[in-house]
Amino acid sequence: MSKPYTGTIYGKTIELNESPGLCDGESVEVVLQPASMRTEWGQGIRRSAGALAEDSEFGEAMEQIQQERKRSTRRVDDP
Repeated sequence: MSKPYTGTIYGKTIELNESPGLCDGESVEVVLQPASMRTEWGQGIRRSAGALAEDSEFGEAMEQIQQERKRSTRRVDDP
């Protein structure tokens, strides 16, 4: 029997969204793969920014850094 199931993981416990139809205590093999989540563009960086995700000053500072990088005239010499 090989059918994909979806569920939610809580530490070492996985709660399936539907019954797999197996007996309690039966040994199984599990391959974990995060369910694809459709999110709007930029959500990944917002999650990784943590507490700074909603800080408007942080966003402005990052924009300033990006603009300075674009204006950079630094030249890298080849050895």
